[in-house]
Amino acid sequence: MNLYMPSVDNKLEEYQIGIEANFKKIFREITQYLKNQDSSWDGRELTETATLIEKAKALAIQDVENHFLRDENLYYQYFKIREKQFEIIERVLPSITSIPQHVEQANIVAEFVESLSRGIHPGNTVLIYLEKLMRMKAEFENMELPKTREEFEARAALLHFVNEMEQFLLLKRSFKGLKTSEDKKEAAVTN
Repeated sequence: MNLYMPSVDNKLEEYQIGIEANFKKIFREITQYLKNQDSSWDGRELTETATLIEKAKALAIQDVENHFLRDENLYYQYFKIREKQFEIIERVLPSITSIPQHVEQANIVAEFVESLSRGIHPGNTVLIYLEKLMRMKAEFENMELPKTREEFEARAALLHFVNEMEQFLLLKRSFKGLKTSEDKKEAAVTN
């Protein structure tokens, strides 16, 4: 029986930091595309993120198996959530990059995505972004209807993206968050 197994928390935290950095980069690239139709991104972070998530989940499962006293593994839950969020990102990228023309709503969505990219971390601030998203959707509803087919298609793609981002946020809503090594150091100082 394994009574003592070395902690893999540092490696799990490395994976978490890498995944979050890639999510931020992907969201910044989406922002650039929405604002400037800039399509120069090579998408390298997509394959990196898929690899990081798989490695992180495997290590988190191993960690659970090696510690029979652990009821739950927050890292495993965290990586499962990130995996589902990543699936949403992969699903919406083609619709975002095929928007036929630039519309006013693209700038509004870009600002939201940019804000969201700055808020990616292991904690849970989902309610703030859900509220912003709901305000944005309400603003869209009050805007004038599209005048051309191209504008309609662009706005439809943006609305689809916004709805998917709502699902992206809802996935993390019930997660209580992870403590990073910085949080742990701060807690040790204050205790």
